[in-house]
Amino acid sequence: MLKGFMVLSKIVAVGTAVPPYSLSQTDAKAFAGELFSGIFPQIERLMTIFENTAIQRRYISCPQEWFRSEHTFPERNELYIKMACQLAEDAIRQSLDQANTHPKDIDHIIFVSSTGIATPSIDAYLINQLGLSANIKRTPIWGLGCAGGVAGLARAYEYTKGFPDSRVLFVAVELCSLTFRPQDSSKSNFVATSLFADGAAAVLVVGDEIETTKHVPKVTGSCSAIWSDSLDVMGWGVVEDGLKVIFSRDIPTIVQQQVKPVVDRFLAGFQMTVNDLAFMVSHPGGLKVLEAYESALQISKEKFSFSYEVLKQFGNMSSVTVLFVLQQVLQLSPTKGYGLMTALGPGFSSELLLLDWNEGDR
Repeated sequence: MLKGFMVLSKIVAVGTAVPPYSLSQTDAKAFAGELFSGIFPQIERLMTIFENTAIQRRYISCPQEWFRSEHTFPERNELYIKMACQLAEDAIRQSLDQANTHPKDIDHIIFVSSTGIATPSIDAYLINQLGLSANIKRTPIWGLGCAGGVAGLARAYEYTKGFPDSRVLFVAVELCSLTFRPQDSSKSNFVATSLFADGAAAVLVVGDEIETTKHVPKVTGSCSAIWSDSLDVMGWGVVEDGLKVIFSRDIPTIVQQQVKPVVDRFLAGFQMTVNDLAFMVSHPGGLKVLEAYESALQISKEKFSFSYEVLKQFGNMSSVTVLFVLQQVLQLSPTKGYGLMTALGPGFSSELLLLDWNEGDR
C-alpha cells in the first residue's frame, strides 16, 4: 500500500475551544418543549428526538435566556465576530503550544466557517491578535457547512504538498447557536435545537521537509464529491433576521445509497478497502448519520467510537466537530494504522481524507 515516493503532509497538532455556556440535553429539551408547544400538534412524539440524538451536553455562545428573544442579523453577526475571534485564538494558541511553534513561523492560514460573515474575514483579525507574519498567505472559505472541517484540512494538505517546507494553520469556527430564530416554526429549526452547538478548532499541518519530534499522522490523499440535483438537502436560507436552517430527512438515506461507492473508489486508488482502516474519523452529524455510515460501509460501531464520544459531549458543531474527533484520535497516540476522515455538507457533498500512522510505507 502507498508504495513508491509520495510527497506527504503531516498533522502536527490540534487545538480546540468551546464557549463558556454549557447546555444539557435535558435543558435543551425543556426549552424546545416550551417554545414549540402549540406549534406542532404531536409535540410529545417529536420530543423523543432529544433522547435519540446520543447527545448529553453542548456548549453555546450566550446564556439560555438570550435565545428566548428575537435578534436582528447585525446583532447576531456582531456576537459571531466577537466570539469567533476569541475561540479561534484559544484553539490556535493551544495548537501552536503543543507543537512548540511561534506564530510568525506560520506561512499560510486557512479559515473555514458558515455561521456568520465578516469583511475583513476572521483570519485578518487573528493575524492581528496573534502577531502572525505580515506576509502570511490567507485563504478564507465560507459555505461548506459540516463538510468544511475535512475540506479545509484537504486544502492545507494540498498547499503543503506544493510547498513542502511550509507550515499551514487551518482554523474552523462555527457558532451554530447564534443562528437560532425563536419565531421559526419549521421542523428543521426544531431538529436543530436538538443537535447544534458552538466550537472552534485549529490544526497545524506541515510539509514533508519540516522535521517533527514525535510520531504524527501523514495525510496521503483527499477526495471531494458532489451529487447533482441535491442543493436543497442541507444549508442556510438567508432571511431578514439571520440564517434559516435547511435540513432534509433524506440525509441518512443518501449516506446509505450514495456514500459507499465514493469511499470504495477513493480507497481503491491506494489499493485499500474499508477493511484496512483502523479508525473512522467521521463528522458526527447525528446518530442516524453515523448508523447509516456503519450500515453502508459495513464497519463496526467500535471504529466510530471517537465520533460517538464527541457527539455525546459536544453535539454537532458543524465543520468543527470532525476536528474534535481528530484531536481525540491523536490523543490516543496510535503508532500504526490508517484512518479515514469523512464529512458531508451542503451541495450535497462528501469530503474524504486518508491518514496514515504507519512508518516506512512510502
